[in-house]
Amino acid sequence: MKRRDLERRLRMAGCYLKREGSSHSLWTNPSSGVTEAVPRHTEIKEPLAKRILKNLSAD
Repeated sequence: MKRRDLERRLRMAGCYLKREGSSHSLWTNPSSGVTEAVPRHTEIKEPLAKRILKNLSAD
């Protein structure tokens, strides 16, 4: 999955970018308070993308 597609799905679910790191970005779901690290690669493998979406309740 492309990183920008993953970010789009996270935003649609109400998540927001908390901060940028050197190799990861931290995304937070304000309704659940869960924070998840998203790697800063242009292509993110499907199992990882699905896990990130599930952990942030954005699936």
